[in-house]
Amino acid sequence: MAYEVIAVVLSYLLGSVSFSIVIAKWVKGIDIRQHGSGNAGATNTLRVLGKGPGILVFLLDIAKGVAAVWIGHALGGDNDWIPVLSGLAAIIGHNWPIWFKFKGGKGIATTVGVIATLAFVPALCAGIIAILSIVVTRYVSLGSLLFAGITPLLIASFYYSLPLFTASIVLCVFAFVRHRTNIVKLFQGTENKLGAKKGA
Repeated sequence: MAYEVIAVVLSYLLGSVSFSIVIAKWVKGIDIRQHGSGNAGATNTLRVLGKGPGILVFLLDIAKGVAAVWIGHALGGDNDWIPVLSGLAAIIGHNWPIWFKFKGGKGIATTVGVIATLAFVPALCAGIIAILSIVVTRYVSLGSLLFAGITPLLIASFYYSLPLFTASIVLCVFAFVRHRTNIVKLFQGTENKLGAKKGA
């Protein structure tokens, strides 16, 4: 039990390392949360700092999710819930990071890392649909919401396990709650399109 708790706590602390905040501070000496959309994530980093930092943040945020699941596997023994809970803890850390006054990002890249590690095929299928929607519409938020919404359906249909399905539902709720302002803007037609403009 002690190792299982350690796995979840370590995953939260790892998730709380907000690479967008760290890299923006290192590259430009700014707090990314005070620029662009104000979100501490890869998309805002892309808009404010450019492609290189944006892609780096995206990959590092994915890596956090992957690492958290493997921490859960390493310390959780045969308990199938621990890798899932560790992945959730990393996403919670990304969204509400203890190192940065609990003001983080929306967790989609870290969610991609978690789901891809736990259930690669559903994540791949949902990811392809999400990427295609972004290419066609240039709305990153729409692609993120599609990924979060489709993944539980694919897991329920083809890759079912109770811990994994439960986690996918929780992650879906997280994504929609964190994107609630984006949802309003999508319906109003005022959501920012990828590449349309660069943040302040």
